[in-house]
Amino acid sequence: MPIDIETFESSPEDHLQNRGETNADRVMRFLASHPDQAFTQSEIRDATDVKAGSISVVLSRLEDRGLVRHKGNYWALGEADDVAAYTNMAESTRTANDRFGEEDMDEWLKHAVDDEDTE
Repeated sequence: MPIDIETFESSPEDHLQNRGETNADRVMRFLASHPDQAFTQSEIRDATDVKAGSISVVLSRLEDRGLVRHKGNYWALGEADDVAAYTNMAESTRTANDRFGEEDMDEWLKHAVDDEDTE
């Protein structure tokens, strides 16, 4: 997926890596770069390299969250407010990961409270 030259020039190298990018992130980034168009699942799949067996599930989950819209065979970016909230959350997560490092789920689980311990 291309980026504009200003982003290329101004971003640190580690920000230009696709570390931890999910299929949903790829789909949202693609649709956000084409907010005035709608695409078929296969077009989105081809543009994002999401596997054929996953694209339907990814789009359905994004639709459930109001992040994409679906009509007939076509999918488009969701309404502005929902997309803005998602974008803000994703950017906050990226910033926190850049500053503090990504969470290690195994380490986190060592300290998580088990529901049985609270009864």
